[in-house]
Amino acid sequence: MTLTNFIAIVRARLWILLLVTGVTVVTAVVISFLLPKKYVAVASVVLDAKPDPVSALIYPGMASPAFIATQVDVLGSDRVALRVVRDLKLTESPEIRQQWQDATDGQGTVEQWLIETLKKSVDIQPSKESNVISVAYKAPDPRFAAALANAYVQAYIATSLELQVGPAKQYNTFFDDRAKAARAALEAAQTKLSNFQRQNGILVDDERLDVETARMNELSSQLVALQGLSAESSSRQAQAGGASADRLQEVLMNPVIGQLKADLARSEARLQELSTRYGDSHPQVVEARANIAELRARVDAETRRVTGGTVVTNTINRQRVADTRAALEAQRIKVLRMKAMRNEGSVLQRDVDSAQRAFEGVSARLTQSGLESQTTQSNVNVLSPAMAPIKPSSPNILLNTALSIVVGLIFGTGLVLLLELRDRRVRGIQDVIEALKLPILGVMPKPGTRRGGPQRLLGMEQRVLGHSVAPGKGAA
Repeated sequence: MTLTNFIAIVRARLWILLLVTGVTVVTAVVISFLLPKKYVAVASVVLDAKPDPVSALIYPGMASPAFIATQVDVLGSDRVALRVVRDLKLTESPEIRQQWQDATDGQGTVEQWLIETLKKSVDIQPSKESNVISVAYKAPDPRFAAALANAYVQAYIATSLELQVGPAKQYNTFFDDRAKAARAALEAAQTKLSNFQRQNGILVDDERLDVETARMNELSSQLVALQGLSAESSSRQAQAGGASADRLQEVLMNPVIGQLKADLARSEARLQELSTRYGDSHPQVVEARANIAELRARVDAETRRVTGGTVVTNTINRQRVADTRAALEAQRIKVLRMKAMRNEGSVLQRDVDSAQRAFEGVSARLTQSGLESQTTQSNVNVLSPAMAPIKPSSPNILLNTALSIVVGLIFGTGLVLLLELRDRRVRGIQDVIEALKLPILGVMPKPGTRRGGPQRLLGMEQRVLGHSVAPGKGAA
């Protein structure tokens, strides 16, 4: 079936399509006016992501996408619905009990029936990419819908608090028992350590060992430094006894030797000048040479005097090294003896420290669980309470009318096609060809229609026959 045939069929049976569509629209409008009105009240809560005021930590799981889904499941659980029933005292209403009797013939409990009824009318929707959850309740009475939505929110907050406080109370009892056992273990360890200290007359926690160890370390540092000084003084002594004594730092830095060397240099320069001028046998040259010899003797004597101090310094440094080494050895023996005494009580001290840490850890968890078990605040807060709606949410007459038009057109079109299949009629040239299985050679125009000439008839013949016809030959 082509689109042209479909349009022809619809146009031929247009009254059936319009009739079906009209009946559908009228029926939908009448039903919409007859249906009872429903009102939807919406309340919303926000899940606080701030740190827990008790533990100062972010609530576990807040960063997980499954956290919001879990809270939605909690909101829609039977536990929350049961709290709503009990908070509003719905089971005490005679009308509700009568409805329960009529609906279940007294089977089951009224609370269970109310839970199932409430869950059918509540709609819980989490917001995208936020911690806000909306709770919508649909009821014929707008005030009842608002009351139920607010009751659901309050029941959810109370249930969340119970889920938080309940485990904390159990943990508090557990940690209380563990704290008593840890306290007893600590007292036993302290008693054992005290008896050991009293029997041996020592204090395990004194600072004498630290002081003596520091002193031993200081003596070791002094010994290393003195050994360096002794090695340096020995090297200087060896240099002073050799041919390079005049290159010692003490000799080079001595002002007397420096002055003598300066005078010697001037005398040698004067000798050179006099020798050049008068010759080697001149009295002034001989006097200058004697003066130079005297200056050199004084320089050598002063050098020997200065370098002689390195021997004394080396002897003193060696003695200091020996004394420091002896003191270090005595201090090492003393420290080892003190360590031997303390090692006997270190095991007991470690037992006391371990028991102390265990007791402090359990006490901290006991305090925290005690605070958590007494908290009255949860991480759920009311963002916006539900208000009684003014306009009903259903039935939506405009929406129902639009849907009825679409449905009516679909049903009407289907009915038209069904009638056409049962009573097949010729709607066009293609129907004639399919029915007769013969080609059409010509088409008679309608009376009063202006004839379009040979070219128009030729084009029509080509479309009908499906093959080319030579110009001028025409069709019979």
